[in-house]
Amino acid sequence: MSQPKAYLLDLDGTIYHGKHRIDGADLLIQHLRNSGIPYLYVTNNSSRTPEGVAEHLRSLGIEAVGEEVCTSAVAAAEYVAEESPGARVAYIGEDGLYQAIQAAGLQITEASPEYVIQGIDREFTYHKLTQALRWINGGAQFIMTNPDLQLPADDGLTPGAGTIGAAIEAATQVKPVVIGKPSSILMKHAIDRLGLPAAEVAVIGDNMRTDIAAGAAAGCSSILVLTGVTTRENLDAHVRATGIKPDEIYEDLHKLVSSI
Repeated sequence: MSQPKAYLLDLDGTIYHGKHRIDGADLLIQHLRNSGIPYLYVTNNSSRTPEGVAEHLRSLGIEAVGEEVCTSAVAAAEYVAEESPGARVAYIGEDGLYQAIQAAGLQITEASPEYVIQGIDREFTYHKLTQALRWINGGAQFIMTNPDLQLPADDGLTPGAGTIGAAIEAATQVKPVVIGKPSSILMKHAIDRLGLPAAEVAVIGDNMRTDIAAGAAAGCSSILVLTGVTTRENLDAHVRATGIKPDEIYEDLHKLVSSI
């Protein structure tokens, strides 16, 4: 693999585990900054705004500003805005999605929306499921920020946006347009912000089935770090499941930094 000109960095499992920084993550970011190498943080998390994500990173001792963060919520809102500027949108989600929809110039409504954008919603109810069913059956397009079925929390796993989306899909029998990884849409959103060809960008992530698969779908090279979901023990199973092999594999972030 030729040396990439820029990097797209996964967060959970690559830079941090929840409230805990992964060893070497601060050194990786410092090295990229000092070397003048462009990068963006790319996350499926739709609950936080880009500045909220940056604030979390800073609390872990990692330099970050909101402009360096690409979220599935922002990508979803901009996807709809590009397809239908000023469209009427209903949403199921949290503040990160609400703010993204507002910033994209879309109209939030519960009356005959043209789109339903759904992300993580930790106050999801039967009433909201009923609303989504009726909106989508009424002709609204179904957009899902990300397909993650589970999310790690300090006290164990919790349902993710994909679990909510699965309920809506079961009720409506309509498959959503998926924005986040492993879809290429979020990655292409980030690549466009870098202003480089996909072939000159590398994705760094810990998850073969999301990060690495999304990078391949978008035409990027890929760097797998064994700091999270994928391990030496389950790597072959992930390769068989995805049909994809990462271009490079590193045991930890320190070894990755020494190669850049």
